Amino acid sequence: MTVCETEISRVTRPKEATKANYDKLSKWYDILAGRSEKKYRDAGLQKLRVGKGEIVLEIGFGTGHCILSLAHLVGESGKVYGIDISAGMLERAGARVEEAGLSERVDLKCGDAAKLPFGANFFDVVFMSFTLELFDTPDIATVLLECQRVLQNGGRICIVALSKKGKPSVMTRLYESCIPEIL
Repeated sequence: MTVCETEISRVTRPKEATKANYDKLSKWYDILAGRSEKKYRDAGLQKLRVGKGEIVLEIGFGTGHCILSLAHLVGESGKVYGIDISAGMLERAGARVEEAGLSERVDLKCGDAAKLPFGANFFDVVFMSFTLELFDTPDIATVLLECQRVLQNGGRICIVALSKKGKPSVMTRLYESCIPEIL
């Protein structure tokens, strides 16, 4: 397990503002962030070693790239669930899943990761990429406790997140400043 200790900046915008921003951004998200996030998302998925027949949750599925990868990994005997706060992202990801012919093994919902609509001990795996840093600091603990609640004993979780270590990347600057202001 890799642990990064760094000061976390507070996210002061309300969830409704984040939802509205990502609804607007959903049309352009792949152009703005798709390529720069891909190698990190893929590395996280590889570390998870998702197998056939597993039940997986992706929190903050965005436009659905990882949902598709996860659906292929779990095979016909597995199931992938996703939750995202943005209806715009749900629409984009849903279309991507349907186009790939994977609707039978994917169930997407619009909702809040701080109140996961799933039973305890339901998932083998929880995955999130570039999502946790969108929550205000006190909410991060709530989201992680929800992940723990829905994970089976011995389940696995992978969180891919931005880092402030070193020189800020383009994506870090975009998340911290541009996204809320351009929308």
